Amino acid sequence: MFSTIFPKQGSPQPSPTIVPPPGPQVQPQTPGSPGAQPVQPSGTSAGNIQELGQMTLPEQPDSSIHCMTIVGQIEGHLVLPPQNKTTKYEHIIPQLVAIEQNPRINGLLVILNTVGGDVEAGLAIAEMIVSMSKPTVSLVLGGGHSIGVPIAVSANYSFIAETATMTVHPIRLNGLVIGVPQTYEYLDKMQDRVVRFVTEHSSISEEKFRELMFRTGELARDIGTVLVGREAVESGLVDAVGGIGEALDKLNELIAQRNRTKGPVQ
Repeated sequence: MFSTIFPKQGSPQPSPTIVPPPGPQVQPQTPGSPGAQPVQPSGTSAGNIQELGQMTLPEQPDSSIHCMTIVGQIEGHLVLPPQNKTTKYEHIIPQLVAIEQNPRINGLLVILNTVGGDVEAGLAIAEMIVSMSKPTVSLVLGGGHSIGVPIAVSANYSFIAETATMTVHPIRLNGLVIGVPQTYEYLDKMQDRVVRFVTEHSSISEEKFRELMFRTGELARDIGTVLVGREAVESGLVDAVGGIGEALDKLNELIAQRNRTKGPVQ
């Protein structure tokens, strides 16, 4: 026979005991407590670098140079897949306008590591840079391919790293192509726009640039030329081989020349 024992009415019941798991206990940290990780608000420079990959305009007058990075693929009118590293031209153009208007910015350093991208978006960025009244210097790190070439030569002075490369090739079309003479005429006109811009803002001749563009036997399944470091300088496409130190020295030199001729930016 089984019997059930009921607790007496009104007697307190023991509370269950919780045994913590073995190992060190991690105490929750609050902002400001010792050892807590600082939280970067989205409006700070660090927050903008994490979210947009761009620095904000300097807030202190002791920094008179703005650094702009153009990396990955230049995104134009079509939105690229989310796994692509892109630079959106609608982000770059307002920054260029703000830099031109900001009296505390005396010079612009453009750092490129891009595979190219949208032709019209790349030309728009290049036209904006070349039309700025403030000194500009470009630096190609890693690669400045395809439509990145006009952006590189759009600055007042251009540098390329010793191991960086630049690919010169004809314009290609993606998607639906209508096989009519007008399509090829439009493509040829777009090609002429790129050739004219590059030759007008660099030391390379049109004949040499077209020869590099249509060279066969160097690129797999394509025509064109890959220029590595000093080769880009010897062809007249880039002004000099150098890195960040040389680029900043040249930019400061151009700023000093501008201040001597036109006076400092007010």
